Amino acid sequence: MSQEKAHGERRYRIATIDGDGIGPEVCQSTVAVLREACGSSLLDFEMHEGGAGRYTRTGEVLPRSTEDACRAADAILHGAAGLPGVTYADGTEVGNDLHLMLRSRLDLYANVRPIKLYPGVNGPLKNWSPGQIDYVIVRENTEGLYASRGAGVNLRGEVVTDSLVMTRKGVERVARFSFALSRQRRGARRDGKHRLTVCDKANILRSYAFFRAVTTEVAGDFPDVELDYAYADAITVHMLRKPDFYDVIVAENMFGDIISDLGAGTIGGLGMAPSGELGDRHGLFQGAHGSAPDIAGQDAANPFATILSGVMMLQWLAQTHGDDRLHKAADRVESAVTRVLEAGAWLPRDIGGTARCSEVTQAVCRALK
Repeated sequence: MSQEKAHGERRYRIATIDGDGIGPEVCQSTVAVLREACGSSLLDFEMHEGGAGRYTRTGEVLPRSTEDACRAADAILHGAAGLPGVTYADGTEVGNDLHLMLRSRLDLYANVRPIKLYPGVNGPLKNWSPGQIDYVIVRENTEGLYASRGAGVNLRGEVVTDSLVMTRKGVERVARFSFALSRQRRGARRDGKHRLTVCDKANILRSYAFFRAVTTEVAGDFPDVELDYAYADAITVHMLRKPDFYDVIVAENMFGDIISDLGAGTIGGLGMAPSGELGDRHGLFQGAHGSAPDIAGQDAANPFATILSGVMMLQWLAQTHGDDRLHKAADRVESAVTRVLEAGAWLPRDIGGTARCSEVTQAVCRALK
């Protein structure tokens, strides 16, 4: 029996959270594209509330019903969360807690952020073309400096500390994930080598020396993947001067957050940057950008980051369930995105065009037809 026949009756439940700001626009754009690509018999989108707007109304950023739905779903699709001025008493933003809670409660330990320059997008690195910038940053997602959120110490408004937390289990599993991901890829664009670059500050702090040491131990199980090291400050230069050298980069939570935004800048900005937050059983997919409340409701958002996150979702579901229908749908969506970008007629304004979010969505759907 073929895979397609074996999975012919299978439908996948997608817990969908629009969120705040431009979140509803880019999320519903992605739902429309995925429905066009997959038809009516493959994906079931289940809408749920969450985010800063929900918090202002009810005092809950992540309702229990939404968390339960995310836990039970096959995958999670999210728009964006956060609103200006909606903060906790300590000054931290409320909206971030939506996905931070899901990260910890669903153990989404690997934040996967592809850095890929598409045809038709004019990135700031003028000597680099589509096909030459194509690597992935894996950000450890549950430990590091961000593990201190809500737990730091503020001593009488005079001394404040946050702790950077790393465990052998946490570092080892994200290292194994990253080595395995390199094996699945075609290698670095420069030389075709499967390569894992460890981004750290092992020369300064014991925590990062530990991160490097544990990853080096894991490398022994992946002799076919070349191991490379780069300090976090130096890699910001290398990512601009030799982006084709990289295949997969793995980093602690905060460093991964910072360098992935830099990487996004080289491919047209955060509006072109998808992400997937993955664990052993759950996956959450959203654009790497924020909620951009200044343009919310204006139909001006760039939906490509979220659409490409939808592609990642289909690929992850396909790999998880061995369902080739999802692989084919993912390939079709990415191909449609590439054709729309290359044609240049329907580019959103953040990458040099004038098209509205709804017009971009319609153009991708037409390309799928």
